[in-house]
Amino acid sequence: MDTDNLLGRFLRARRELLRPEDLGMPAGTRRRVRGLRREEVAQTAGVSTDYYVRLEQGRERHPSSQVVDALARALELEDDAATHLHELARPAPARRRPRARHEQVSPGLVRMMAAWPHTPAIVLGRRMTVLAANPLGRALFDGHAHSDDLVRLVFLDPDARAFYPDWEKAAVNTVAGLRSAAGSDYDDPRLIEVVGELSLKSETFRRLWARHDIRQKSHETKRFHHRLVGPLTLDYEALTVNSAPGQQLVVYQAEPGSPSEEALSLLGSLTA
Repeated sequence: MDTDNLLGRFLRARRELLRPEDLGMPAGTRRRVRGLRREEVAQTAGVSTDYYVRLEQGRERHPSSQVVDALARALELEDDAATHLHELARPAPARRRPRARHEQVSPGLVRMMAAWPHTPAIVLGRRMTVLAANPLGRALFDGHAHSDDLVRLVFLDPDARAFYPDWEKAAVNTVAGLRSAAGSDYDDPRLIEVVGELSLKSETFRRLWARHDIRQKSHETKRFHHRLVGPLTLDYEALTVNSAPGQQLVVYQAEPGSPSEEALSLLGSLTA
């Protein structure tokens, strides 16, 4: 994975996703570029076109915080993407990468999840692999070729589109979540392996990865179609694990008294 000029590639990707009419500009009839022109972004952000071109080309890599804020507004970035843009503009000093270690979940967290017999819960690592799960959490994603890897499950599993009725939305959010979890650490060998494999095997992943969407996994209502109990509509909350940076505890719940709560109870009894 090419990690040179991350700032410039992010700016270009986000620029190409916007249309002139998104910013109240006339679209015109003879546009030879996707999305906005560089001069349109520069004008909206209040910087010179030459300066913006140098940012995209990597000849200027450290814009001020005020310029970054202006660019985030011009590109209509959401909060997570704007934070990411600031990180790219002010990268942390290079550190010697420690030898890769197997991600482990604390025994205390595993015990806590086990005490929730009616609540699916899983712990995700930096690359959205399932590091641990309680029995109901394991049962929720069981039965797939990639049950322990949510990115590969979405893009490589043959039954992914049946499991996720809103597959397109799940695909967009999964890639955005993977980029958010990775931050600017794109030289992580395991991340390079995941992105390389999926880019070769999934045109949709390749297209979505090129968008540079950034969205932290937080909370959402998600629909599933489970092979054993059928339709499920669950709310989830994703919580950061402070004792293990990069890990997230994801907890799912059904609306009380809903058919999904009954189906979740049935799933629990079937897998007890």
